[in-house]
Parts: sequence; C-alpha cells; structure tokens
Amino acid sequence: MIRAILTDIEGTTSSISFVKDVLFPYARRRLPAFVATHADKPEVQHWLHEAAREAGLVSASQNEIVALLQRWIDEDRKATSLKALQGMIWEDGYRSGEYRAHVYPEVAQKLREWKAHGLDLYVFSSGSVPAQKLLFGNSEAGDLTPLFSGYFDTEIGAKRDPEAYRRILSAINVRGDEVLFLSDIVAELDAARAAGMRTTLLTRPPSHCPADSAHPCVSTFAEIRVN
Repeated sequence: MIRAILTDIEGTTSSISFVKDVLFPYARRRLPAFVATHADKPEVQHWLHEAAREAGLVSASQNEIVALLQRWIDEDRKATSLKALQGMIWEDGYRSGEYRAHVYPEVAQKLREWKAHGLDLYVFSSGSVPAQKLLFGNSEAGDLTPLFSGYFDTEIGAKRDPEAYRRILSAINVRGDEVLFLSDIVAELDAARAAGMRTTLLTRPPSHCPADSAHPCVSTFAEIRVN
C-alpha cells in the first residue's frame, strides 16, 4: 500500500517553460547585482566558494564567479551551489509579485485529495529546498506548502543515483514499496525503482507515453491511481 508520494517539479508538477523562460532568465539578469550587494553574507559566501571549488578555481574574482554561474545557468547545470543562489534571487521576484509559479491545473486538486486521504507528500528536485518552498508557496493555485511533509534537493544525492532515494527512504522512515515517485525523467524513475520505490512516468502533452515504457505512464496527475 502506498503511504507516501515523492514528486519531481519541473515537467511533473510545473511546466519546464516556467523554469526555463521565467526563472532562469530572471536569475541570470539579477545575478551580478545580487552578488555585488550580498557577497558579504555568510550563506552567499559559502555557496560562492562552493561554486569556485566545484569549478576548480583556486583564486577567482567576483566577476569571474558571476560569469561562471551565468554559464552554468545557460547550460542548465545541476550544481547545488548554483541552485542555492538562484533560490535566493528568485525569492525577490516572488516577493515583489513579478511572477507566480506555474502548476498544472489538476496538480493542486490531486495533492489536496491525496493529503486528505492520509498520504504524506514530499518533493525531490534539483532546485534547492528554499526554491522548492518558494515555488509551492507562491503558486498560481495559492500556497501549497502546507500539503508537503518534506523537501529534498541534490544535497541528499544526485537524482539519477539510487543511493539518493535510499537516503530519502531512511529520512522519511517508509519502505520503498510504500512510496510512489513521480517524474518526467526515465533515468530518475529507474534510480528510484532500483531503491525499491514504485514509479510513474509523467509525459505532459504534446509528449506521449512510449509504447515500451518500463514505468506506468500518465499524462496528468488526474490519471494516477493510488491504492
């Protein structure tokens, strides 16, 4: 029996275009000014140093770090340091009302339905945990954060690594066969299944479920059957 649902965000609960066309450009534009005005804050310093370390930069100027981070944004690099800094920048955009986070029309209804039926809901995304909370807290469907029992990002492990899912199972204290993982990425679903989780592939239109899919496949949350 399924006791918990773990969901990806981009391409699963929310459109890829919102992240690619709204959030990424917003962070890229504001990154230089953000670093210039916040570089003295311990948390920002930490992630700037982590970015430099990951890039193998022994000594780098502030401008060089900014250029590195902007290049990583262009490459959609899944660097934890970048995701953390992006989340701080996105907070300004949410707070100022420049945008609201996209969620697919049926997502909020299904999340509320699952929660009402006693299922625990969790998020696992490459975006930082603060960024995840901002997205669901400022969604087009309202504040969805009360529905979730926990959030996980790549600090727990890579999304295509089965060990990350084992760590999540340990953290939430639920058996793998009692957790349903939702994602639009087959490699992530493969990793979750290797850790013992049940899985469902989301293929949002205009994509279609592949005929040879190794995972149950749906196009919307409304098609997902739990227990």
